[in-house]
Amino acid sequence: MWRQALSAALAFLLLQGCAAERTSLNNLTPPIVARVLDTDANFLDDLSHRAFLYFWEQADPNTGLVRDRSLVDGSIPPNTDRYAASIAATGFGLTAMAVAADHHWIPETLLKDRVRNTLHFFAYQAPGKNGFFYHWLDPQSGERVRGSEVSSIDTALLLAGVLTVRQRFAKDREIAQLADLIYGNVDFTWLLDKRGILSHGWRPEVGLLKSNWDTYSEHMILYMLAIASPTHPIPAKSWYAWARPKVTYEKYTFINDGPLFTQQYSHAWIDFRGLEEAAPSDINWFENAIIATEVNRDLCINLRNKFPDYGPNLWGVTASDSVTGYRIWGGPPADNRIDGTLVPCAPGGSLMLTPQLALADLRNMRAQFGEKAYGHYGFTDAFNPLTNWYNPEIIGIDQGIILLSAENARGGYVWKWFMKNPEIRDAMDRIGFHKVRG
Repeated sequence: MWRQALSAALAFLLLQGCAAERTSLNNLTPPIVARVLDTDANFLDDLSHRAFLYFWEQADPNTGLVRDRSLVDGSIPPNTDRYAASIAATGFGLTAMAVAADHHWIPETLLKDRVRNTLHFFAYQAPGKNGFFYHWLDPQSGERVRGSEVSSIDTALLLAGVLTVRQRFAKDREIAQLADLIYGNVDFTWLLDKRGILSHGWRPEVGLLKSNWDTYSEHMILYMLAIASPTHPIPAKSWYAWARPKVTYEKYTFINDGPLFTQQYSHAWIDFRGLEEAAPSDINWFENAIIATEVNRDLCINLRNKFPDYGPNLWGVTASDSVTGYRIWGGPPADNRIDGTLVPCAPGGSLMLTPQLALADLRNMRAQFGEKAYGHYGFTDAFNPLTNWYNPEIIGIDQGIILLSAENARGGYVWKWFMKNPEIRDAMDRIGFHKVRG
């Protein structure tokens, strides 16, 4: 229990900033440079534990598959397609088991049992093709549902969790062997075209999907894992094959082509702090994600004449449910569908990027709307105080990015576990990542 006692007695430490110069990324460790108040540590303790409960309670204990969405009150929903399992949520869920082990929320023996069951299912039972898995599965039987695709990005988010538990539970030989088998089975070259671009996936009814990852999005984790593959790697130059569109908003210019979550997911596992790409791009992806968060906040502030619930300490829009259905909304420019909905995982997913801004926002959300917006699993997925709409459901990947981002803000633990994988460090070296110049 030493970590809980420490966080209650001391300010928790946020790990960020420039890395100490090394000849190889394998020895590069950023220093501690920022502090946040004890009261914020206590708030994050509660928020993180509630988010973890989603992945413990809303997963099938035998397959380990985590439901894509569930009910806010924590009850187990009916086994229908609406509450199918998501392999992306399962990747977040595996990482949640690692977080829970460090916090002693559940006995480690039980956590390792859940991890082994999950890895065994994906190593020997989960349907897919060439090592990639179907996006949506029945949580109990593991069968394909919704006519879903074999998904490259959702498989990547699953693999990120697989490699995280591989390191957190490294002394468990079975976990390590199963993780090696799952990662080694993925043939990344199968989805690679002549340009060095990866496809979104494949359906047995139509073959390879026409859509691909050819412009900036959440796919950096996919390309990193593909380049790092120990068995079927793609060339390191594929990292530079996709477009990097620049967006200017007020005083900011940054790379962006979608909602805020695209700036968060890869950062949940890959530690980009203090690093930039090879010349001539020299892009600092960590700083880019910080800017994207600041822009999201400013965009909401600039909409407060239209939506008076928005403000400096009440902001955040990213892909989420809304009163009219699921919306992949963002900006800039501001999506004209924005209606005053607040999405807690927008600031929550940026706790590791802009801790002070995100914490002020989340604490204000709970203080003002906690009776309706904060419950068994933490924040509901989305809510609109202007219309008194509060989402009756939780979305797994949204809870996942809050949990992982909070854990990185508290001490960089997810980064530490994932970056211990030697394949990832070697891939970053081959891509050409180096210490930020100047």
